[in-house]
Formats: sequence, structure tokens, C-alpha cells
Amino acid sequence: MISRPPGVPFLLRCVLINSVPVLAVLASARTLRLFTGLSLPTWLLVVLAVLSIPLRFAIFTWSRWWRASRAAARLGATLVPHWKGDKVGNVDALQMILQDFSTGYIADSYWKATDKIGPTWQVELLWDPWVVTCDPAVIKTLLATDFQNFVKGETFQGCMHSVLGTGVFNSDGDMWKFHRGMTRPFFTREKINHFDLFDKHAGKSLQKLKQRLQAGHAVDFQDLLLRFTLDSSSEFLFGNCLDSLQNTLPYPHNVMSAASNSASSEAFSDAFKHALHAVGDRSRTGWTWPLLEITEDKTAEHMKVVDEFLQPILTEALMKQKRRAQAGSDAKESLKSEEEETLLDHLITMTTDPVVLHDEVLNILIAGRDTTASTLSFVVYLLCQHPEVLQRLRQEVLAIVGPTRMPTYEDMKDMKYLRAVLNETLRLYTPVPVNMRFSVSETTIPNSDPMGKPLYIPANTAVVYSPFVMHRRTEYWGPDAAIFDPDRFLDERMNKYLVPNPFIFLPFSAGPRICLGQQYAYNEMSFFIIRLLQQFSEMSLDSEAQPPESLPPAEWAQDSGRKAAEQIVPKVHLTMYIKGGLWLRMKEATHDE
Repeated sequence: MISRPPGVPFLLRCVLINSVPVLAVLASARTLRLFTGLSLPTWLLVVLAVLSIPLRFAIFTWSRWWRASRAAARLGATLVPHWKGDKVGNVDALQMILQDFSTGYIADSYWKATDKIGPTWQVELLWDPWVVTCDPAVIKTLLATDFQNFVKGETFQGCMHSVLGTGVFNSDGDMWKFHRGMTRPFFTREKINHFDLFDKHAGKSLQKLKQRLQAGHAVDFQDLLLRFTLDSSSEFLFGNCLDSLQNTLPYPHNVMSAASNSASSEAFSDAFKHALHAVGDRSRTGWTWPLLEITEDKTAEHMKVVDEFLQPILTEALMKQKRRAQAGSDAKESLKSEEEETLLDHLITMTTDPVVLHDEVLNILIAGRDTTASTLSFVVYLLCQHPEVLQRLRQEVLAIVGPTRMPTYEDMKDMKYLRAVLNETLRLYTPVPVNMRFSVSETTIPNSDPMGKPLYIPANTAVVYSPFVMHRRTEYWGPDAAIFDPDRFLDERMNKYLVPNPFIFLPFSAGPRICLGQQYAYNEMSFFIIRLLQQFSEMSLDSEAQPPESLPPAEWAQDSGRKAAEQIVPKVHLTMYIKGGLWLRMKEATHDE
């Protein structure tokens, strides 16, 4: 099917809407001529017609403010404080925000506006109001207490639809309940503790790692983790492993004899990555995102490659279901044993709609691959920066599991420091750093000023919330919030900050949309880290292997907080990743260590 560029219908709608004031000017001039005989000169008509467009925006903006002011007064609330740029439409503010996510540091402008204005503020980007918050009380309202009134919304769904479809991460209402209800029963304890699958792919990953290190080269550990999570997720979800670990690992940029990394089997991963980048760019541009895609849908070619992988799997599964139905056997009874059942096997007993199946498995694949690989990448990055944490964590691994044994669920429950390391990484580098909701009807949200009135939110207003910013604020986590210290999840700081205010820590979201795969992710990440530290005793970043364009700018060191300490550049599409990869070297453990 040919994909229509989204920019064309968007431009047509803009022309149609903005032609209204122009036509009104022309109609008024004609009426004036008919009733008075007065004809306006052509040049004046042109000037009036051109001015009518910004005048329309001015009237619209003023009337929206006037209506909001009256509504806020009626509800005993006040308007959200504004971040005002210096250019028309706050174009300069939009440029700053986009720069944060392209060449700068994630959410830097959000952080600075929060310092200046407070934890909740509003900015009108091209006359489109965005409320931005890192206030845990407001985020709790969005995700839990007023969940029904804050939805993904048509704007967000529109920019994500070509990749996420109507899957669980891109739907509201009955469709969301349907997807959620289908998937929830699959994530039982028996399923998420399927450690043989983890061990199989972790073993392949670490063998690849050893081979490359023994050859004297640095390894892009982020790439290795993406292969590990893709292979384990695809086998867990579909029963079909992509076997991306069979392909050659990338070589550092400074290795002249590097082998080609353009194997055809890499096509799925590359297409997946580019599609996520495209929709990530859309989401940060707001309602004007179709202007970026006037001549083409930037996801179309990439999703074609993704679908070439998914479609045969779905078709085969549907054909098996059809044969079972024709044979008159009960679908559930004739499936594989419960232990071997994949997510696709489970979903196909709930629906045979190919679009619903496609969207749901792709949504879950994104969650299973990218978020886990992201967190593990940042865990290893932080362990490289903090060798004392690495040694303490490795001591816990060896004390509880030993140097060779496969870990069990009970082992992981006993490894308090491992969980603290994971949580501290999730705090500083949460996989989804920024998210958003749209209000269904007018409402109020909490004001961080205990003496202030509630903040008024009109209907159909975008509310952007940033766990990334919230997780690093000293007002929520204490004066050492920017420091990597896993002990904060074990000592008195836990009871001081997190226990009384659990919404300050949201790596897996919260409320009805809380991540179904949370425990699966913890198990997979814990398992991999244990296996890694059983076999390696030291690790360090290799700045020479890191592509030069992916190193932090020198001026970052003059800044404050985590930004000043960065040795890599964190980036985000839908989830966080490390620009240019995570290039490092490791030392294999010896038996007497």
C-alpha cells in the first residue's frame, strides 16, 4: 500500500483554515462596494488580507486566554505560570526544546524553566499551549487520581500511528482496555521467570563479547545489549528468534580493517531504529510535525522492512489457528504447553484480527527490547564510572550465586544491592524521559505552592511530564540528587524521600497504565548483570573507540549536576540511548578472584 505523505493533507487544512479570514476581508470589501459604492484599492485589499491571518491568531489567542481566566476564576483556580519567549509564536522556545533533543542535553530547557518558574509551567509553541511539569503531585493526578481525564489524545496518536498503530501504548478508552486485557494474563510469574531463555541469549552475548575483546578491540556494549534484548524478546514474544547475535559486531571507528556490518539480517534492527527516531522527532514538534514530512512519510520505508519480518510470523500463526478451528479442536487445548506458549500464541486465542495482533506485538517488542537495553547500557556506563560500585556489586554476585551457577529468582530476591544499582540507574537515566497526556475536559491540578490556588487546565490541553527531570531534582531526592549512589535505595534516604512520596520514582509509569512487564524487565536485567559479573571483573570506557562526534562537548564540564559528569551523550527517540554507542573494554575474571 502506498503511504501518503502526512504533510500534504496538513498543508491543505492549514490553507483552508487560514483562507477564512482572507475570504472574510474580500467579502467585506465586496459588501462595502455594493452598499456604498466605495471600492478599496487593490494594494489595500492585499494588505488587509495578509494582515487578517496574524490578526486571526491574535484574536484566537486573546479569546482563549480570556475564556481560561474566567473558567479558572469560576473553579477557584489560577492560570499556569508562563514561560514567554522573545519571538513570535515562541519560536525561540521551540528551537531551544528541539535543540535539547537533537544536539544538546535532554530536557535542559525544561530544567532551566523549572528553576526559573517552578515545577509546573506553560509555554505556547506556535500558539499551541503545552503545560510542562516535573511535580510528582501533578504527575500522580495525570497517571492515577484523574486518569480518566488525561489520555494519549489524537495529536499524540496521530504522530505515532504509523509505527505503534492502535497498540497498547498508543490507544485510549475501550481499545486500550482491550489491548491491556489481552496482554495482562500472559505476564504471570511462571512466564517472567523463564530464565533458560535469558541464559541462552546472555551466553551467546558474552561469548561474542569475549571474542571481540580477545582480538584486542573495544566493544560497543550498547549494540551487544540491543542484540541480546532483541533476540530474547523476539523468542519470548513470537517463538521466532531474530538471531541478531549471529551477525558481526561493529568495529570501532579507529579500526581501519573493520569488516562490513551491512548484513541483510541487520535490516530489521536498523529499520526499527530509524522508525523510532522519526516518530520521536514528530512528538517533540507538536501539532506542526507534518510539515517535516511534506514529500514523504519518514516511517514508511522503515516500517515496510519491519513488517516484512513480522508479517510472515503473524500469517503462519493465523493459519495454524485456522487449521485448529477447522479440525474442530479447542484452540487453547491444542496450543503448546503453557510453559512453551509465546505471547503471540496467547493473543491469537483472544483475537484473530491481523491488525490488532500486529500492533500489539510490535508495541510489546519495543518495550521488551529498547527499554531493557537502555537501562543495561546505562548500568554498565555507571559501573565504568564507579569501579567501587562495580566491585561491591560483583562481591554480592559471587557471594550469593558464585562464579558459574545460573541465578534463580530466589537469588535475585536476596541481592539487595543489585536491585539498588538498577533502581539508581533507572532514577538517573529513566528509559522514557519525557511523556505527555491530553486533558479530555477542563480540570485543575495541584499547585506546588501550598498557599496557592489549584492550577487550571482547559480541555484538550497537552500536559508534558518529565520523570527525567523529576528524578534529578534536589527538592524531591535531597541535596545529592545528581550523584550516582545506589545506597539511597537502602539507607535512611529511602524512608525520608521515596516511602512518603512514591510518585517521585516512576521508571515504569504508574496508575492503570503501569508497565505490565516491570518484573520481567527486572528479572532480565538482573540475570544479565549477574552473568556479566561472573565472567568479568573490570570494565572501563574507551574514549578513543567512541566516535568523536558522540563525545560530550567540552563546555558540559562547566555545567552542574549529571551533565558535568557525563562521558557519553544521552539521547532519546521514544526511549533513551547513548549516542554513538557505549564503547568499552573489560577484563575477564580468573577463577581465583
